[in-house]
Amino acid sequence: MLYAILGIIQGLTEFLPVSSSGHLVLSSHIFNIEKSQILPIIIVCHIGTLFALLCFFARDILRVLKDSMVITQIFIVTLVSAIFVLAGRNFFENLFQRPAVVCVALLVTAAFLILTKRFVKGKRGMFALNFKDAFWLGIAQGFAVIPGISRSGITIFSLLARGVAPEAAFKFSFIAGIPAIVGSFLLEARQIGVNFNSHPANLWFTLGASYLFGLFGLFILKRAVKSLQLYYFGFYLVPASILGFMFVR
Repeated sequence: MLYAILGIIQGLTEFLPVSSSGHLVLSSHIFNIEKSQILPIIIVCHIGTLFALLCFFARDILRVLKDSMVITQIFIVTLVSAIFVLAGRNFFENLFQRPAVVCVALLVTAAFLILTKRFVKGKRGMFALNFKDAFWLGIAQGFAVIPGISRSGITIFSLLARGVAPEAAFKFSFIAGIPAIVGSFLLEARQIGVNFNSHPANLWFTLGASYLFGLFGLFILKRAVKSLQLYYFGFYLVPASILGFMFVR
């Protein structure tokens, strides 16, 4: 049951701009899950939300696959973020063991989200992006490996700041993130086998919960972006961060 709860938390927070990794780290600390299990749980949850992502954006993904320019931009996003993450992999992984750092990162995410109120007038669509957009999106996605920094929040913010239309920023942010999600799973697949071999039911409960609630989270975020109300999530993260500090002291 505990792993299903973590799957629900992951599903709701993976796509909502509130940092799924930050919430899982704090939840794991509150539920007293062993440190060696935190990262594998996060990766398993990412598989479920990846399936949700592929289902939700199926039509847009098919359109992107027919455009070589957009595919090239996604490659640039992935390359830049991969270089960033691999260069500091040990440092970033250690942050998953430091809940206080997560609370600070949640406040940083809140600031980015609140600032999105200033960047909602862009008009460029997903097929009008350029290589500079891809580069800065890659940098933003790299920073999102820090637990507490929302990948969707910081990447959508980076595209809005570049003058991209809100709905296009929403779609490209997630479609460009698919290779990173797949890559994170492949890097940690061995750990998943070790930690879940003796409890396969835990894996399936976590996977199923993260998938179903991932779809729900995407639906909520799409409506928030289209109605230009992304900043409300920033107001949620401020008290969430304060409560986090209270629990991890």
